[in-house]
Parts: sequence; structure tokens; C-alpha cells
Amino acid sequence: MAAPPAPATEGSPQPEPHAPEPGPGSVRREREDSRASRLSFCTKVCYGIGGVPNQIASSATAFYLQLFLLDIAQIPAAQVSLVLFGGKVSGAAADPVAGFFINRSQRTGSGRLMPWVLGCTPFIALAYFFLWFLPPFTSLRGLWYTTFYCLFQGLATFFQVPYTALTMLLTPCPRERDSATAYRMTVEMAGTLVGATVHGLIVSGAHKHHRCEATVTPGPVTIYPNAARLYYIAAAVVAVTYPVCSSLLCLGVKERPDPSTPASGPGLSFLAGLGLTTRHPPYLKMVISFLFISAAVQVEQSYLVLFCTHASQLHEHVQGLVLTVLVSAVLSTPLWEWVLHRFGKKTSAFGISAMVPFAILLAAVPTAPVAYVVAFVSGVSTAVSLLLPWSMLPDVVDDFQLQHHHGPGLETIFYSSYVFFTKLSGACALGISTLSLEFSGYKARACKQAEEVVVTLKVLIGAVPTCMILAGLCILMVGSTPKTPSQDASSRLSLRR
Repeated sequence: MAAPPAPATEGSPQPEPHAPEPGPGSVRREREDSRASRLSFCTKVCYGIGGVPNQIASSATAFYLQLFLLDIAQIPAAQVSLVLFGGKVSGAAADPVAGFFINRSQRTGSGRLMPWVLGCTPFIALAYFFLWFLPPFTSLRGLWYTTFYCLFQGLATFFQVPYTALTMLLTPCPRERDSATAYRMTVEMAGTLVGATVHGLIVSGAHKHHRCEATVTPGPVTIYPNAARLYYIAAAVVAVTYPVCSSLLCLGVKERPDPSTPASGPGLSFLAGLGLTTRHPPYLKMVISFLFISAAVQVEQSYLVLFCTHASQLHEHVQGLVLTVLVSAVLSTPLWEWVLHRFGKKTSAFGISAMVPFAILLAAVPTAPVAYVVAFVSGVSTAVSLLLPWSMLPDVVDDFQLQHHHGPGLETIFYSSYVFFTKLSGACALGISTLSLEFSGYKARACKQAEEVVVTLKVLIGAVPTCMILAGLCILMVGSTPKTPSQDASSRLSLRR
């Protein structure tokens, strides 16, 4: 039997006290905290529903806005390039502004982020409707659509930044945050599928006469007289989803207080926080890689409809191809969530490269069977390209917080600056690519485009996305990426909070 330790004398060195063994009370509290950190199924679904309107609107503009501006509004391709570039740049510029104001906002009874989401909702709905409105004048239509596209992109940013940053304030558990992100992506894509189906079915009649016979010479083609009215109806249907889904988000999701510091802490200024975040190596590498990947996905989506309409005999399959992309994205999102947890996020990034050979195949062999296979694979790749960055961002934020000790609000800086850079890259890619149509001789409402236009569309649908995806993946694979915090790291974060 071991002798009891001798009592310490006044002159003897005092041993370091050991941490007390966790008693039944502490274990019980840990279990209660673990249960409290879990998100219910209803909370996850309502959180996903909140992002559905922005995804529906983004999908509709990605697939149909360019065709609407060129063939219905009859704006020259050079002006369409300015509309798309100006809108994307305004959305990108609004990201740091949104991060600045949200970072300085005070917590209210409904939280610090939720009031921004609810306050932007009615204004986004109006801006989106007027984006598809055909004004009676013709000389200033380019200015009209530039104004409302800039308003829509800016307001959508003030909606999306706090909504996505809300992930960090749902729960402190990293696995639950990843699960909430997967639910969000799945519900958003399912909503996008339904919305894009309704939008496409409504506006399909606007282009039903836009086709060429083999013996017809190039020239203008008659557009369905009620085309503008069909676009009004589709825009109104999408606009209504904003107040409906925002209400469900508010009812089903409760924002937790920011756990990083006490509410009375002054926090870090936006510019100082932005400087710190952009110098954080894992964040910088992630942003640069997804600059290329997100721009590639946007180019692929924007030119799919134009390619099928003008560079191949697939105009009758446009709606089916769009639905194939969205259905495959929805169905593959849960699979990618499992792959993320089973094989790691860095390994999952290789799924994005599946789009590369099939995009080249579509440009070389533009037939209906090939197009549907390409659409299916593109949807699978798009799912992981959308899921992966939003799943990596919380890990990057946790990695940053383990290395630095700063005030609350940094999650909005991370999210807003990421969206800023990706939108800016998309603006440059879409602006330059649309301008290339003008240089190649694109004619609005022409029954048959020149051979130079066909070649340009093939390059935009095949070579351009391929190069950008490969460049982004090479950057992402260099070095290590932040992993989901271990139990010990999560405990340190919780203890510091």
C-alpha cells in the first residue's frame, strides 16, 4: 500500500496542481452541451429553405438572362457584356461593404445577422422583377438592365453574406455545421430545381419559334409576341419566393449569440480584420483556387443555353438539359457530403475535374445523347464545387481563431471577402467572354449565326472552363488545407469562448 504524500513544508517547492478528474457533474454537463449543440431536422431544413430564393434567382439569371437580353430585349452583345460585368462587379463591391456594416451592427432581439436577411427581402424581390421587365423605350434599355442588375446583385449580397455567415452561429459543433451546410445545399438545389423547372416551362414559349430550317438563309426570326409577358410571369413567381422562404427561415432558425467574445467586446475593425484574413495562408489558397473554379462553373452555365441554341441542333433540348444539370446536382449532394466525411475535403475536390473531359466532348460532338451525359456529369461536378468551399470556410475560420484572439464578427469578414473575390472573377470571366461574342459577329435574333460565333461558343463551353478548373485544382492541391477541428481543438475553442 502506497504511503501518503508528505505534507509540503514552507520552504519546499510546491508541485503543480493537476487538473481534477472530471466528476459525474462535469460529464453530465458535457453531455448536455453536446445535446444542445445538435441541430434538429426542422432547423436544418428551415435554414436551407432560407437560401432557396437566391439560388432560384441565380440559376434563372445564369441560364436565361443572357438569352433574354440578346433576343427579347434586343440589346447588342457589347451592351450585354457591360450589363453582366457591371452587375457582377456591383455584387462583388457590395460584399466588403456588407461585411463592414454587419461587422459593426449590434445584436437585436432576433440576432445580429437575421435582421439583415429580413430587411433585404422585399427590395430584392422588386429588383428581381424589374430585371426581367421590358421597358417601352429602346434607346436606354442597356442602362435600365444595368441599373436593376446592379441593384439585384448588391441586395442579394446583403442577403447572402449574413445568411451564409449564420452557419457559424447555429452551433459550435463543426460536424453539425457541416451537416447544416449539406442540408442547405440540398434544399437550395431542390428549390432551384423546382424554380428553374417552373421558370423554364413558363418562358419556353417565348423561344418556340426561334429555330432554323436547313434551307433558310441567315436572317432575323420572329419572336413569339407575348414573350415579354411570359418573362414577367416567371419573374413574379420567383420574386414571391423571397418573402415566403425568409419567413420560414425566421420561424425555424434561432441565431445563437456570438461565442467568440463577450457581447460587450469592441471587436476588430473591418479593415484590420480584412487585412488579417487575407494574410491567412489557408484562406488565401482556398480563395484563389475557387476563383478559377467558380468562374468556370458560371461560364459553363451561362453559355449552355446559347450553345444549344446557336452552335448545335439542340434548341429543343434546352429545358431538358437544364433540368438534368439541376437534378444530378440535387441527387449527388448527399453523396458528396458522405465523401467529404469519409475521404476528406481535399480528396473530394477531384470530383470537380469530372466536368473537364465531358465539356470538351460536348464541344467536339454536340449531339443529344452526348449533351445529356455532359449535363449529368456537369451537375455532379457543380454540386461538389458549390458544397466544398462552404464546407471548408468554417474550418478556415476555426483555424484562424485558434491562432488569433480577436473580437466578434470575423465570420462575416471571411464570408463577405470570399464572395467578393469569387464574384469579381465571375464578372471578369462573363464580361470578357460575352464581349468575345460581339467581336465574333453575334447577331441578335438571327436565325443562323456566323461560323466564327459557333467556334467562339465551342471554345467558351469547352476550353475556357477546362483551363480554369485545372488551374484552380492545382492551386488547391498545393500544401495542406485546414481539417475539421479535432475534439481537443474544439475543446480549446470552447474553453477560450
